[in-house]
Amino acid sequence: MEKQAITILQLYPKDMNIYGDNGNLLVVTKRLEWYGYTPVIIEYNIGDKLPKKVDIVIGGGGQDSGQEIIHADLIKIGPQLQQWANAGVPMLMVCGLYQLFGHFFKTLAGNQLDGVGILDIETYGTNERLIGNVITHSEQFGDIIGYENHSGQTHLGTKVKQLATVIKGAGNNSADGNEGARYKNVIGTYLHGSVLPKNPALADFLIRTAVEKKHGEFSPDLIDDAFADMAREVARNRPR
Repeated sequence: MEKQAITILQLYPKDMNIYGDNGNLLVVTKRLEWYGYTPVIIEYNIGDKLPKKVDIVIGGGGQDSGQEIIHADLIKIGPQLQQWANAGVPMLMVCGLYQLFGHFFKTLAGNQLDGVGILDIETYGTNERLIGNVITHSEQFGDIIGYENHSGQTHLGTKVKQLATVIKGAGNNSADGNEGARYKNVIGTYLHGSVLPKNPALADFLIRTAVEKKHGEFSPDLIDDAFADMAREVARNRPR
């Protein structure tokens, strides 16, 4: 196969890369290479210039302080992110950036950080910390396994669907049993771990969507995911 380029934009790796979220970029990059494509990685930090076109967008989590640091810049680039989302660009946003892709994150202290509004979600800071191993189930992706650590609790609006239903753990909040959110090809989730090494079906969704959108078809060779499967089984049997 003649190698074809796929451009991956990583948002704010300096400030929003906690609990190993950079592993998500590594997984997408390596699987693209295994499938015969050439990954082109662009890191975007505060004040950088956005590329005109991207194929995949990935963002991680951070402390509340990290969200405050990037907030003004994120609002500035929000219209371009919204345009890409509406055009079907696949995106994965974890924890802190998941929250800021919504309408707002209202901290426990009462400060409100407005989001870019790509996801129809609202997040409220609480005294309750949701922490531990998580198992969820999605009709499209099967079981999604990861680790959560957040005190912000997210509630879905009518214009998004949950990513998955919680089997073990909390997910978006301590009440409704939902985890994550989906709008078009945008996925938001609280699952760290990082999430993609143990959930190759999610990684392949991002890749397949990007490749088909840019190159028209995706006919990959099979990847041996034996190590990912073993990691899933270990994680599945860990206590909460």
